[in-house]
Amino acid sequence: MPALVTLADVERAAGLLAGTAVRTPLVPFPTSTEERLLLKAESLQPVGAFKLRGAYATIAGLPAEERAKGVVAHSSGNHAQAVAWTARALGVRCVLVIPHTTPGVKVEACMALGAEIVYVEPTLESRVETADKLAAAHGFTLVPPFDDPRVIAGQGTVGLEIVQDEPHLDLVLVPVSGGGLVSGVAVAVKALNPRAKVIGVEPELAADARDSLRAGRPVQWAAEDTGRTMADALRVQRLSDLTFAHVRELVDDIVTVSEDEIRLTMRRIAREARLIAEPGGAVATAAFLYRRAELPPARTTAAVLSGGNVDPALFLDVLRQG
Repeated sequence: MPALVTLADVERAAGLLAGTAVRTPLVPFPTSTEERLLLKAESLQPVGAFKLRGAYATIAGLPAEERAKGVVAHSSGNHAQAVAWTARALGVRCVLVIPHTTPGVKVEACMALGAEIVYVEPTLESRVETADKLAAAHGFTLVPPFDDPRVIAGQGTVGLEIVQDEPHLDLVLVPVSGGGLVSGVAVAVKALNPRAKVIGVEPELAADARDSLRAGRPVQWAAEDTGRTMADALRVQRLSDLTFAHVRELVDDIVTVSEDEIRLTMRRIAREARLIAEPGGAVATAAFLYRRAELPPARTTAAVLSGGNVDPALFLDVLRQG
């Protein structure tokens, strides 16, 4: 089994991120019971998503000679934007491998940050193969979206802050795509509050991580299947061996939510918490609101609102449906 990231790794990443990543608040979400729901508003990061944490912690930690050669990353959007933002902040050349199905709002944000874009087919294989070839040809450092202990440690600072701000919480709900966020959060939460449960959340239409946990090995879904969900940030087809090792060891369960539940939750977050959530960013809150019977009992729950980079037309459509 691959070596797992440790709390010390997460704390080192927090040191690299100090003064750069926003220490996002836990925003209360109104409930009709005594149960408390707190939203970890990662949509408030400079790039609108938690991905800045892993990208910056990784690139800032590179030796100067490696940074000088530039970086390459593959992503469906939020990781790409985080790498581009970091590269501009540190004066590093940045090339991004992006599926041609990525929402325009995310691609335009990357280009505005000075990144060079290479479009590929929307499969994990195409993304990885192209990024690897570019790294080999140009000497770029590859900054993976999730399959790297430095990235996992950076994302783990989300969990570190949650427990520091709410030490006695019972449950943490985390969106799952490639598994870097839930892995890092679980490392921090389980180290600091072992009694707390950590539950991953996926769309029903992209539930490869749920299937992997049930099967005891990484299970891959076809790109045409994961591509059906509106949660574009969660369309990764499988966990990596590294993230699966963390999920199997530290994550208590994975539940799924429907497309209708994602839409309803996006609207409710906007109206009741005054926050913007992209579809992938809303799934953890959707699990609390609509799949509560599938979750462990808890008096205080934190749900990670992982990002707010939603296409304006889609967001307007979601709001109008109410």
